[in-house]
Amino acid sequence: MIPGTLLRRATAALATVSALLIGAPAADASPPTGPALAAAPTVLTGPQLAASWTGPLSTRGRWIVDASGNRFKLKSGNWAGAQGTYEGSGDVNDVTNHQADQMSHNIPLGLDRTPIDRILADFHALGLNSIRLPFANALVHDTVPVPDSAVTANPQLKGKTPLQVMDSVVAALTADGFAVVLNNHTTSYRFCCGLDGNERWNSGQSTRQWIDDWVFLAKRYQNNTRVVGADLRNEVRRDTWNDTNWGWGNDYDLNKAFEEAGNEILQADPDLLIVMEGINWQGIPTDVSPHGRPMLTPVATLSNTLIRSDKLVYAAHFYSYTGPNHTGATGTGETHDPRYRELTPEQLAKAVDDEALFVTREGQHFTAPVWISEFGAGGRGPVDALERAWFARFTDILVRNDSDFAIWPLVGWTNAAGTPQDTWAMVNYNAAGARLGVLDPGDWRAADWTRLVEAPARSGRVDVTPRWNMLNLDYGDNNVSATMLAKPDWSAGNRKGNCPDTQRLVGLGRSDGRGLCTDAGQPAKAAGAWTTVSDERYVTGDWASGYNKLQCPDRTFAVGYSVKSNAMSGLLCAPATATLPTNGRVLWFDRGDNRPATGGSNASDWAPGYYKGQCADGEYLAGVAFTWKWNHAGVPDALLCRPLA
Repeated sequence: MIPGTLLRRATAALATVSALLIGAPAADASPPTGPALAAAPTVLTGPQLAASWTGPLSTRGRWIVDASGNRFKLKSGNWAGAQGTYEGSGDVNDVTNHQADQMSHNIPLGLDRTPIDRILADFHALGLNSIRLPFANALVHDTVPVPDSAVTANPQLKGKTPLQVMDSVVAALTADGFAVVLNNHTTSYRFCCGLDGNERWNSGQSTRQWIDDWVFLAKRYQNNTRVVGADLRNEVRRDTWNDTNWGWGNDYDLNKAFEEAGNEILQADPDLLIVMEGINWQGIPTDVSPHGRPMLTPVATLSNTLIRSDKLVYAAHFYSYTGPNHTGATGTGETHDPRYRELTPEQLAKAVDDEALFVTREGQHFTAPVWISEFGAGGRGPVDALERAWFARFTDILVRNDSDFAIWPLVGWTNAAGTPQDTWAMVNYNAAGARLGVLDPGDWRAADWTRLVEAPARSGRVDVTPRWNMLNLDYGDNNVSATMLAKPDWSAGNRKGNCPDTQRLVGLGRSDGRGLCTDAGQPAKAAGAWTTVSDERYVTGDWASGYNKLQCPDRTFAVGYSVKSNAMSGLLCAPATATLPTNGRVLWFDRGDNRPATGGSNASDWAPGYYKGQCADGEYLAGVAFTWKWNHAGVPDALLCRPLA
C-alpha cells in the first residue's frame, strides 16, 4: 500500500518508528515530457474472460494453473477501500483525514461515484483478469450499514454492511470473469503504514481470531470457484518494541502463523490458493542499527509446507521510494541506504531476484509462483525522473521473468478541477462519475503498462512436475498430513513431522529435526492403517551394524517421523497398493551431506548448518539408523533407501 499523507499526519511521539516502517514517496521533481499515446491493451468482455479459464486455481512448479491445467497468469490490480482509508488523527467523518482526501466508508472505492458495471468495464479495458481485494478484519465484524452516500451510484447496495457490500462486489467481479484474491490488509479500518495497529496479523487481535476470520471467509465464498485465493496478511512489519521473525516459533513468527492459518483455511476450503508475503520490515532504521526489508529471503532455508502442496503462492511488494534497507521515509527514519530507484538496472534486477523471484527456481524445496502483489507509481502531474525510470525498469523485470503482478491501486477520485487526488490510481472518477484513467491522454505510465499486460507469456497446459517440501520440527510439530490431522497423536510427547498426503519422506537433517518430502515417483497409497514404528520389530537384516534402527514394514514407506530433543523416536509408515522392492542401500550422513547430485532440491539447503541425508528421487525411505554411542545423542546417522521399482 502507498502511504499517501501518513508522515504529514503522524504525531511527533510516533514519528521515529512510524517513519521507519514505511515512508511516504519523496516529493515530486520535474515534470516529464508527455509520451505518445500508447496502444490500449487487449480487452476481453466479461463473458470472454469467464470463458477463458476455469476455477479453482492451483500451482505446478512456479506456475499458477486453472482447473484444466492451463497457465493462468495473474494480471491483477488492487481495488482498495475495504481496508479503510482513515489516517488515524482528527475527525473520522472529515474527508481530509483520509488517504488522499478519499473516504471509502470501508468499502471498495468508487461505488459512490460510478455504477459497478462501469467500474468493471474499466478494469477489463486495463487488460486485467484478476483483482486483489483488500479488507480489514473489522469489516468481518461490522454490523453497521454503510451510509447511503457511500453507494450513491449503486443504490442496490443501500442498507448493506461493509461485508455485505464486499459480497456484492465479489459476486459482480466473479460473474464478469475476474478471479478474486481476498487480501487481509489491516486489522482495524486505519490506513496505513507505520504504528497504526496493523503491523502484524495479531496486532489488535489474537492469532486465533485472525485465523477464525479467514476460516469464516473461506466458508462464505467456498461455492464460488472464482474466489481463488487468500492473501493472508499485508506488509508485516515491526511494531514499537518487537520485530516479526521467520522461524523462531514464538508469537511473532510469521512463518509459523502463515502455515497454521493456511492449513486451517485449506481444511475449510481446499480450493483456495494460499498467498504468503514475506517480512516487509525488520529493525530500527538508523545508520548504526540493524535494519532491512527481508521479504522472501528467509524462504531460501525455511519454506512453508501446506496440506495441499499445490496451493502455495508467495508474494512481494516493490516501490521505487523504498529499498532493500530503506524504509521509504524522508527526514526522521531515513538512512543513507539506496532506494530501489537509485539502483542501476543490474542492481535492481539482482535485488528483486534476491528478495523475491529466486523462489520461482524449479525443483527446490521453496519452489512456488511469486506474485508481485503491489507495485506502482504516480502517473500524472510532476514526476521524479528517477521514479519514471524505475517504473520502466521494474516492468522490464516483470516482463522478462513472466511474473504475476498486481498494480496498486486501481480506483481513485478526481477533484472538482479534474485532477487525480491519488495520482497512483489507474482509474479516477469525479463526483459525476466521469473517468480519467491511465489509458487516457497525459498519463506517462500508459506505454509501460500496456507493454506489461501485452507481454509474451507462457500459456497453455503446464505439465505436472515433482515437488519437494520441507518439514520443520525446530519448535514443535509440523503436521501437514490431512489424514493424520484427523487422527490422534501417533507419537505422544515427541515432536512430529508428517508429509502432505501426496508425498513421502525422503530426507532427514542430522541434529536439527528438519525433514524433506517429495512426490517424485510417488507410489500409490493403499487403504488401511498407517504404521507407527518405535522399535526394531520390523527390522530385516543388520543393515547398520551396532546402530539402533527404525524400519517400516515391507510394502510400506516412510511418510513421517518423530524426535525427542533431536533424537529419533519414531517413523510413520503408509501402505502402498503395490509390492515395493526390499533391496536397497544404506546412506550414511554422519560425517557430511549425502544428497543426490541431481534432482531432489539439490541446489537449496533445507537444513542449514547440519548434515543432510536424502534418498534419490527414484527411492523410498524405509528406515533410519541412529546410536547413543560416541556422543551421537540418538540423532539420525543413516537412511535405508530402497528403489521404487
